[in-house]
Amino acid sequence: MAARFDPLTRTAVRGGRTAVPNGVPHPAGAGSKTRRWTPPGPTDLGLVLGPLRRGPADPTFRTTPDGSIWRASRTPQGPGTLRVAATGAGGADIEAEAWGPGADWLLDTLPALLGAADDPAAFVPRHRLVHASHRRRPGLRLTRTGLVLESLIPVILEQKVTADEAYRAWRRLVRQYGAPAPGPAHLGLYVMPEPRTWSAIPSWDWHKAGVDSKRSATVLRAVRVAARLEEAAHLPLAEAAARLELIPGIGPWTSAETLQRSNGAPDAVTTGDLHLPGIIGFALTGNRDADDADMLTLLAPYEGQRHRAARLILLAGHTPPRRHPRMPRGDIGRL
Repeated sequence: MAARFDPLTRTAVRGGRTAVPNGVPHPAGAGSKTRRWTPPGPTDLGLVLGPLRRGPADPTFRTTPDGSIWRASRTPQGPGTLRVAATGAGGADIEAEAWGPGADWLLDTLPALLGAADDPAAFVPRHRLVHASHRRRPGLRLTRTGLVLESLIPVILEQKVTADEAYRAWRRLVRQYGAPAPGPAHLGLYVMPEPRTWSAIPSWDWHKAGVDSKRSATVLRAVRVAARLEEAAHLPLAEAAARLELIPGIGPWTSAETLQRSNGAPDAVTTGDLHLPGIIGFALTGNRDADDADMLTLLAPYEGQRHRAARLILLAGHTPPRRHPRMPRGDIGRL
């Protein structure tokens, strides 16, 4: 079989093995395809891929003791499973292995997934706390999955409920209606349902999963136009958000949280969140009562990079003291 040569990453990819520049083939697991890739700069896999994990028991995501991260996705070419791990001197290289009909797609889009299209150099810290957080995390890059629906549906499930409730709903629905992921079965990974399967879920199973009729109806409206929504992964941020927000039940909160992941959008700032304005206000000025308008004013110096700035502030962990029982991050968004 002829190899596919990628001039950007200087690797040739074959089914079952990858020809690396020094000519030493990297053996793959049964039925898998592999790729080695050298990122353009430091890449922390946990920071890059962490936003794609929906809770500690996400059936589409696993981290194994050897440091590998596994993801199961429904790609344009079909279901696939991807394993990525840092390798080489100081973890400077990335080793990837993929299974299933979507294996080629997952390997082809690996650089984008790990932030190759992101430009951290475009970010200039304007606050002391942001500068410190930025300096401590040189491996932070913004992922770009290129898959809208796989981020949109769990974000819809997170609307106006706690993260734990949303994670539980996602876990139950994916395990009940999804399919076992290709590749090693012992991990218990699942690929999320395809659009027509989502549309066939009966009302009582939405109810058992704790999803109210408003959120389930939004999911149903989205999957009916899945192909049009997937096109948003290739649109500029404003156009992509406008396309998502044409769906009743999808507003700025939902579109921003989705496009941060599917498009790697560095300026997709989340508005309408219960906690985020107060966290950013407290971290930058001590104002724990900041609202969306205050937050946007504080983030104005980072125009074009506001999502990255918000992530760095959250990672700094400088949060206001609790006035009431803490609720998990990502909860109680609007639409």
